[in-house]
Order: sequence, then C-alpha cells, then structure tokens
Amino acid sequence: MTGKVTGLWRHPIKSHGREALNSVTLSPGQTMPGDRVWAVAHEKSRADNSAWAPCQNFTLVSKVPALMAMRARLRGEDVTLSHPNRPDLTFAPDREEALFLDWVKPLMPENRAQSTRIVRVPGRGMTDSDFPSVTLCNMSSHRAVEQKMGRDLSPLRWRSNIWFDGLPVWEEFDWIGREVQVGEVVFAIRERTERCMSVNTNPETGIRDAETLGTLDTWGHRDFSVRAEVIQGGDIRIGDEVRAL
Repeated sequence: MTGKVTGLWRHPIKSHGREALNSVTLSPGQTMPGDRVWAVAHEKSRADNSAWAPCQNFTLVSKVPALMAMRARLRGEDVTLSHPNRPDLTFAPDREEALFLDWVKPLMPENRAQSTRIVRVPGRGMTDSDFPSVTLCNMSSHRAVEQKMGRDLSPLRWRSNIWFDGLPVWEEFDWIGREVQVGEVVFAIRERTERCMSVNTNPETGIRDAETLGTLDTWGHRDFSVRAEVIQGGDIRIGDEVRAL
C-alpha cells in the first residue's frame, strides 16, 4: 500500500511562520532546507550559536499563541514575515535582529519571558528533536482527530514538514524503526512526535479555539506525526509516492 505527498512545508524561524513548497531537495542527516534555520531565544534562555538547544530555550507558539498566525517567506538570507495584526516585515535575521524584535514585541504577552535575540547554529536546523529531523504527517490521522472533535481543523496546526494521504489512520506509528521512501528520499523513522499546547491554536487567528491536545489524550497519547532522519537524499515533489520499505 502506498500514499501520496499532499503538502510540503518549512518554517524558516522556529515558531515564527510557515511557507508552502512545491518541491524540495533533502540531504542525508539534514533537516528540510530552510526549516528552523533560526530560533528566537528569550530572556531566560541559555541558547547560543554554538550548539543545538532544547525547545524551552525559545519563544514558542505554545507560550505565545499569536505567533501561530504568522506566515513566512525565505529568499536567500532574507525572511519576510506576515501577520494579520502587523505590517509585513522583510529582514535578514543574521544582521537585522533589532528590526525583528521591535516588530514582534506587540504580539508578546507581558507575563511571558520576552524575546531577546535570534540564534542560528550553522549547518543545524533548530528542530525540537536532538537530531536533525523531518516530520511526516498522515492526513488520515488528521481526519480521525477532526471526526472525534466533530469539527474541521486546519492541518497547519501541526506545523509539520511532509503531508501524505492514502494510508490508514496511525499507519505512521507502525513505521518506527523502519525505513520509508518518499519520492527519491529514504527516511529512517526514529520517533513519534509528542505534542504541546500549540495545537490548540488556530493558525489563521493565533487564538486558542480547540481542545486538540485533549482529543489526542482520548487515544491514550499526545502524539501526532513521526520524526524521521534522512538517510538517502534526493527530491520530493507534491504527488510523489510514499511507501514503507
């Protein structure tokens, strides 16, 4: 049984916007190009540009829901951010940190640690996992969540990289420890993705409006999607085949 790729997404700045792609070229041991290149450290963070750091060091949607409504466009070293409550901003994260911090400040709750700097670890996307990961999401599993909740949900709540359809509900969890081919790329499926409060937030409004996390609890877990490591590089395009090896 095979599935088909239905969506490709990257998030140039961790928790600060998303960008749709039609195709992507992946390399072994690397994240999706342009995904989580930068992360925003807050005033209590110990993160710097020397090494990967856990997610609690960064400003995240789970703590600042308004960030979920952000869109991003990466072109070279410049990122354009859009938000329904802010004017568009185009800036170079490596050189124009102050522009970004001024722009994002009105979205930050006063009772949260404030964003103070942008972090970039050369050659290492700032994924939540301690290895450079790519997340694979099953549309059948998404529809199962919708059905249990009795409402439509945008798949963008999950902030994942590769969406596929045509495979059974929760099939992706059976891939742990196996290899899966998507287009030309072969992944080693490493772990399930445990979710946080961010999935309760509407990606258009940045307002928490659904008990998505609580719905996952009814299955006895808080997992959605799987994290994978690229072991054979190549191209992936919308419509490409997805199959377990």
